[in-house]
Amino acid sequence: MVVGTIIGASIFVQPSEITRQMPSVGGIIGAWIAAGLLTLCGALVCAELASAFPRTGGVYVFLKEAFSPAAGFLWGWAMFWSMHTGIIAAIAVVFARYTAHFVPLDDAGLRVVAVGVILLLSAVNYLGVKHAGIVQSVFTAAKLAAIAAIIVAGAAWSGDQPMVVTAAVATAAPTFEGFALAIAAGLFAYGGWHMVTYAAGETKDPARTIPRALVIGTVIVTVCYGGLNAIYLRVLPLDVVRASTRVAADAADVLLGGGGASLMAALVMVSTFGAVNGIILAGPRVYYSMAEDGLIFRWLGAVHPRFGTPHLAIATQAVVASVLAATNTYAALFSRVIYTEWIFFAALAGGLLLLRRRPDYRPAYRLPGFPAVPVVFILASLSIVVMQIRAVPADSVIGLGVVLAGLPVYFLWARRARA
Repeated sequence: MVVGTIIGASIFVQPSEITRQMPSVGGIIGAWIAAGLLTLCGALVCAELASAFPRTGGVYVFLKEAFSPAAGFLWGWAMFWSMHTGIIAAIAVVFARYTAHFVPLDDAGLRVVAVGVILLLSAVNYLGVKHAGIVQSVFTAAKLAAIAAIIVAGAAWSGDQPMVVTAAVATAAPTFEGFALAIAAGLFAYGGWHMVTYAAGETKDPARTIPRALVIGTVIVTVCYGGLNAIYLRVLPLDVVRASTRVAADAADVLLGGGGASLMAALVMVSTFGAVNGIILAGPRVYYSMAEDGLIFRWLGAVHPRFGTPHLAIATQAVVASVLAATNTYAALFSRVIYTEWIFFAALAGGLLLLRRRPDYRPAYRLPGFPAVPVVFILASLSIVVMQIRAVPADSVIGLGVVLAGLPVYFLWARRARA
């Protein structure tokens, strides 16, 4: 689930953002690896917290235990209205766009396919976590096999592709700001690593299984990302990688000839299908946990008597994500709010620092390198927030406002629950 959720479409479509920030091949690969290591820091933080609180809800539970129910509620609020449902819609739209490579689709057709994949995978998850797990395993294995094939083919490639760069690029020296921006772009491509913690309540031996999944899954993704980018840079000129919006397809065209684009379109479809499934599986577990705590409608915590799933939460999530995909409203909403999850990630690591000081805190797993690992992750998370605010201050304020709008809702709901 960790691997399948992280590896969506970004690594195949547009790793050019990092390439634009870094003037050298070594710097580009270094930025991807650094982003992977920082993601591992976050995964280690989550691993310890998951071993201490192996309950359904993941990040929501961790924030609630470390700070207050209000902090957890704001995470769930942002997830439901934008962060989680928005990313389901966004990746479903990417799936539809690559479907159009094989079947001509107009704008209405793209939206129908996007909504269709959301409803199909929501139905699979509705019928049981076992069914969703099988889909996740099959599609994750398929994408990993395809990635391995691309890396092997690229390593064996005997073509002579010169590294063509402009004079400005050839003489440019990497800057600290450029490297930081490149790492920030890479961190977004590693997004989703925390979602496995949402389903802790349905995981066998979660205190042991989830930390292992987080660490091993993050390492696998880092190896895949580093290997793919090394192949892109081996077979394509640096300027082409920098300018391309379909770098994986361009690399496949070089390696395989004219059929490369179709192969990559199929791979992106497989990858996004698996990613949407994992994200659909994860989200309702948070809403279920919030309902159990009385912070949202109790019916969202209902468990299907036969399938054992939070079926009403799954159905509600499917409706919201489908509306966002059908109306194309996810784009503005998601882009404005997604950066705010890094505020929560920084709070998550800060919460670990606080929890370590409590005498009753007894995690089954303790991350190595404490307190350096959480401190480094806090600094990285806050750096992303600062850079986002500097880049688009108006949208950033709107996004933060959407999240903070949940506070009065929380206080009203908490008062109602006490009444």
